[in-house]
Amino acid sequence: MAPDKAFILAAGFGKRLRPITDTRPKPMAEVAGITLIDRTIDHLKAAGITDMVINTHYRGEQLAEHLKTRTDVHIHISHEPDILDTGGGIKNALEHFGSEDFFVLSGDGLWSDGPEGSALTALAQRWNPQKMDILMLLQPVSTMHVTQGVGDYDLDEDGRAVRSKTQDGAYMFTSIRINRAGIFENTPEGSFSYLTLMDQAEKDGRLFGLVHAGNWHHISTPPDLEAVQALFKESA
Repeated sequence: MAPDKAFILAAGFGKRLRPITDTRPKPMAEVAGITLIDRTIDHLKAAGITDMVINTHYRGEQLAEHLKTRTDVHIHISHEPDILDTGGGIKNALEHFGSEDFFVLSGDGLWSDGPEGSALTALAQRWNPQKMDILMLLQPVSTMHVTQGVGDYDLDEDGRAVRSKTQDGAYMFTSIRINRAGIFENTPEGSFSYLTLMDQAEKDGRLFGLVHAGNWHHISTPPDLEAVQALFKESA
């Protein structure tokens, strides 16, 4: 069964995007008049995924108020008084997913689909929980001409992902993935990084990657945001 729920990470401070994030959470930065988190929600909705959890911390009330306008989807806010990092934040909301596999995305992502359609649909079609714990969407670094890419991973002939500790791999992790709910068993309470789950899945031979056929942009700093804003203005 294809996953039909999603968790969106939106609790971070976005420090590298200051001063823009001095007055708003990073997912509320705009490109062509649309916030990054709304673009992510739109992608999910287009793929038929309308049930989602979004975690908040930094400027959480501001983000939650904005999300009230999204009456076209079902959003559950998981507020973190103490920030729980990428792994702990998801674990804190696991009751919403039960034993179901689900998507995990970053609330500050920006991507366009390739010629074959929705990247999320392609990821769901490739998903196989019998052999996968995590399936990542990966962007070829060679195609990243607007923002700077980092070579997080390589892929073997079977599609298994191998992390490049020197960051000179062929692919950058887009922060878009599907995971089994069961990978959170035996994880710490409180704050911990999702990267530990990815490393364990790799060790177990259950970390896989799907190459994205469209474009994905790594927005970290104000110049990154300016570059993608210029790109979208040109293509408007």
